[in-house]
Amino acid sequence: MHKQSPILRALALALPLSFLAVPPLVQAQAAKKSQAAAPKKAAAVVPTPFPPDAGQHVQQLNADTSTPELKQGDKGPAVIRAQVLLDRNWFSVGEIDGSFGSNMKKALAAFQSSRSLPASGIVDAATWQALGQQAPAFASYTVTDKDVNGPYVTIPKDDPEAQSQLPALGYQTMAEAISERFHMSPKLLAALNGGRTMQAGQAIVVTDVGRAAAMPAKAASLRIDKSEQMLYILGGDGKVMGAFPVTIGGQEFPLPEGTLQISAHAKNPDFSYNPALLRNPKSDKKLKLPPGPNSPVGVMWLALNKEHLGIHGTAEPSQMSRAESSGCVRLTNWDVVRLSTVADKGISVEVQS
Repeated sequence: MHKQSPILRALALALPLSFLAVPPLVQAQAAKKSQAAAPKKAAAVVPTPFPPDAGQHVQQLNADTSTPELKQGDKGPAVIRAQVLLDRNWFSVGEIDGSFGSNMKKALAAFQSSRSLPASGIVDAATWQALGQQAPAFASYTVTDKDVNGPYVTIPKDDPEAQSQLPALGYQTMAEAISERFHMSPKLLAALNGGRTMQAGQAIVVTDVGRAAAMPAKAASLRIDKSEQMLYILGGDGKVMGAFPVTIGGQEFPLPEGTLQISAHAKNPDFSYNPALLRNPKSDKKLKLPPGPNSPVGVMWLALNKEHLGIHGTAEPSQMSRAESSGCVRLTNWDVVRLSTVADKGISVEVQS
């Protein structure tokens, strides 16, 4: 039989005792580190479960009038509320999606500067007060027969020749149409209405963006900041009255710097498809694409006094400031329509790097 040496027996006895001798503070620090290492559960944009009745759900959401500090990366109903209030004040985040991203931070900083607040890009108590909360941010909407019946169209992807044969480049689904009407992402619409059937007569929860503040005056000029990918509405005193995220051309088709002018407005325009003027053309033919919200230029065209350039809508509102255009300036369809009501023909557009 093998005998343990006295040294090994001593170690065997000492090791368990050494663990017991670890000071409580060290044990607590180790436990804290272990807890910190555990991944945190991501916050839900729309907390669940929620009442199946849309009216009750709206009451529940609007009952929360707290004013928490919000920063980039945050999610949830308070972020949705801040996005709605920014939208009402003409400082658009693009799609309202309940996630505090870079577009919201830029819109927020511009709003803060316009109200003589530090442009921190953080929603603090002073910013909540400046945003104002007179009206709730959520509302119920009853789906109509027109919403259900459309008409909706299936648009052949990456096939401009087939698209040119369609009567219109309209909405493809009811969810897309309703989301745009309320300036929302389709994902947020779905998250707010999980379990509800989208049929005529059904009440659903939407963002209440129909209470926009009146612009104090028409725009005196516009400024497009290429590095920020933002368009600013300026008053006669040069102060910012509103701001929208935009998508602009990259190195292949850069937006020229300097002073331009709006030369014309066109609602629901056709699109002249010219492969020589486009990034990654899908056809080598010149084509005329029909109008509609899913047209490459969306539902509004503000022509600039430089050939082929304009400020227009888009079929991809989720891509504001996240993609490249073929030289023009893209906004969401709802933002370019709003812009057209205050930016008259002849006003200057200053493009800066």
